[in-house]
Order: sequence, then structure tokens, then C-alpha cells
Amino acid sequence: MADVLSFKEMCARFDVTPRTLRYYEYIELLSPQKSGRSRFYGAREIARMTLILRGRRFGFSLEELRQWLLIYDQKGTEEQNRVWIELADRQLDVLRKERDELEVTIADLKQLRDDVAKTLDS
Repeated sequence: MADVLSFKEMCARFDVTPRTLRYYEYIELLSPQKSGRSRFYGAREIARMTLILRGRRFGFSLEELRQWLLIYDQKGTEEQNRVWIELADRQLDVLRKERDELEVTIADLKQLRDDVAKTLDS
């Protein structure tokens, strides 16, 4: 059972709260094996959790990730990869726009800071 994690081990391994893990189950991102009140996470759920957290880091919504994971079950790897490319292209555009906006904001803040600093030097 080395490749099976308990609820507590799953939380620790992925550094998520019990509430987060239960929520992911509730919205059907994860489907652990259950034995009484205990939950056990096998290789499939561990891989899915890795993908979910990576997707969240990239800025995808939980619903986008849920739909993307469903594609594998319904249509297989090739279709899932096609959709992934579309999602990734769209998210890259979003991230580039956010980066550009941040660069402008940083430049504006730096200019304002420098202007205020000059008034103190006067």
C-alpha cells in the first residue's frame, strides 16, 4: 500500500488543508477510495492532484480543470492534449497581459516614489 495515501498523508504531501481536499472531492475533481469514514488516494488521484495544483498555479479555474480532466475519461489522451493546448494558449495570453499591466504599474510606482524622494532631498 506504499502507493496509497491516507487523507492526512494526501494533505501533507500536497500541502493543502483538509477543507481544500474535501472540496476537491465535493466538486468531483478527486474520487478517493472509501472504507468506512476513511479515504485512500491511489496513483490516479495523486496524479490528478498534481495536475490540479499545477493548473491552479498557472491560473486555471477549478471548473476549467474539472472539465479538462473529464475529457480524458470521455475522449482519451489525444483529445485532452488538444484541449490542453487551447487552454494553455488562452492562459498564456492572459498572463502576458497581466505581466504587461504589472510592468506599467511598477514603473508608475517607481516614478512616484522617486518624485516623493526628491521632495525630501530638497
